[in-house]
Amino acid sequence: MNPSTVEHISECFIKPKHLVEEAKKPYYLAPWDLAMLSVHYIQKGLLFAKPPQKENQQGFKMMDFLENLKQSLSLTLVHFYPLAGRLATSKSENPPSYVVFVDCNDSPGARFTYATVDLTTSDVLSPTYVPLVVQSFFDHDRAINHDGHTRSLLTIQVTELIDGIFIGCSINHSIVDGSSYWHFFNMWSEIFQGKGDDFSISRPPVLSRWFPDGHGPVLSLPFTHHDQFLSRFEAPVLKERMFHFSSESIARLKAKANAEFSTNKISSFQSLSALVWRCITRIRNLPHDQVTCCRLAINNRSRLSPPLSPDYFGNSIQALKAGVSTAGELLEQNLGWAAWQLHQAVVSHGDENAREFLDSWLKSRFIYQIGKLFDPNSVMMGSSPRFNKYGNEFGLGKALALRSGYAHKFSGKASAYPGHEGGGSIDLEICLSPDEMTAIESDKEFMEVVSPSPC
Repeated sequence: MNPSTVEHISECFIKPKHLVEEAKKPYYLAPWDLAMLSVHYIQKGLLFAKPPQKENQQGFKMMDFLENLKQSLSLTLVHFYPLAGRLATSKSENPPSYVVFVDCNDSPGARFTYATVDLTTSDVLSPTYVPLVVQSFFDHDRAINHDGHTRSLLTIQVTELIDGIFIGCSINHSIVDGSSYWHFFNMWSEIFQGKGDDFSISRPPVLSRWFPDGHGPVLSLPFTHHDQFLSRFEAPVLKERMFHFSSESIARLKAKANAEFSTNKISSFQSLSALVWRCITRIRNLPHDQVTCCRLAINNRSRLSPPLSPDYFGNSIQALKAGVSTAGELLEQNLGWAAWQLHQAVVSHGDENAREFLDSWLKSRFIYQIGKLFDPNSVMMGSSPRFNKYGNEFGLGKALALRSGYAHKFSGKASAYPGHEGGGSIDLEICLSPDEMTAIESDKEFMEVVSPSPC
């Protein structure tokens, strides 16, 4: 057997410890959710070191650990019961109707799998580029959200390494965005560490879906068959690398961007996003008049009026076209100019913009297609370094690293994670074609800001 082949040992399905009354009713999806039906599941996971064996003490037992994970997951799903359901479609011809919703009542539950691989944590972390085997640490490889009609909406895959444990979580993106994804993960860790049958949590999710005035909860799509709105995206050959930026490096970059534009309003993340946009545009050698843009995943919860709760469970995001320029202008101007374009787009995006998008969607209901959403001349900044990712411990201490699966990867995609040491440091997971990756590793402006990895 190839030592880097993941071997699946067992699987089961986990249901909520008990079913709340609301779970017996259809759980309808909002516009932001329905638009996600043809994109991938969210796949993120944490790599932990196995606890050291202590002399004359009972050592770590993998089977006991798995059982504790299952029990705590069952308790967590009491709060997050839609994750234990399945998608369902209700159709009628007279009047014409095509409604996709979550059936929480008739489902085997969330999937839980246990796998092993003959690798060490160093085999995962030490290579310059993220090894392809990491994609096998997740369920639902290449699945799109509509597959949730027949596949679990949530799968936890626990992969045992020689000296480590990887907990990979795949959640249907029609049910959650990044904020809700990590909300669930945080609460599962909280319940696990609490032990026992107490399933109270510090941040209960707000499960009631939000709809624009006069719409919902039942929203019909303008289709008669799912073939009319589904497409399968196959990523091109990519190299994926984690670039680390220390808090000191980020602070210097932010100061530079603000000084160059004579302001103090540009944020750390806007500065870093502008750097990525400029440097990737440069190494692509685009024509001077080629239009390029930088998209940012933006959270609408606090931008709506009245605002949604930070604990609103569902999708409330847009891919904001924050910066638009010709390649020539972007590279002729400095970092501060590019960062200011992003800053202006972010601060001006509010309730009116979010509702304009929703009004447009309600008039012409569409489904995102990954292959058409982003172009090869642009950059997309996803995820967020603000999410609490390293606070999920599961009795194993702080994770060594965070990694992701196959989902939503194309040349020019960057995902931002908090740095392992905290303090404002950031890790960027960047995907580029092999030639582009080689080029950016030689780009002086970019590599001057990159810091040595602390891991």
